[in-house]
Amino acid sequence: MIEPWWPLAVLALIHFGDALLCIKPVGFVRQCLVDVGFPERYWRLLPLLKFAAAAGLVIGIWFRPLAILTSAALVCYFLIALASHIRARDFGRNLFLNCTGMLAACTGALVFAIAA
Repeated sequence: MIEPWWPLAVLALIHFGDALLCIKPVGFVRQCLVDVGFPERYWRLLPLLKFAAAAGLVIGIWFRPLAILTSAALVCYFLIALASHIRARDFGRNLFLNCTGMLAACTGALVFAIAA
């Protein structure tokens, strides 16, 4: 078991909540997806990816390789999101607060999982 376990659990809770917001994208999520040009036909995959990330982080508390894999995948996801915001010239709150903040949190989780 990874000790302390709570950083992975908190990040999992954030991704679980984000997945709920993406089931039928709430206004600010919908606008963010539109702003970066994310194709609407793929929107339905986002909750599945985010629920899977939450599950991977929770299970990773007991199985460290899954914590590392899930955290690394999330870092890749948010690097792609960051590139999408930059490509779309979306330099507002979504990029600097949401995307960059989540990239930092996921990078921290990856470093934590590797070091644990």
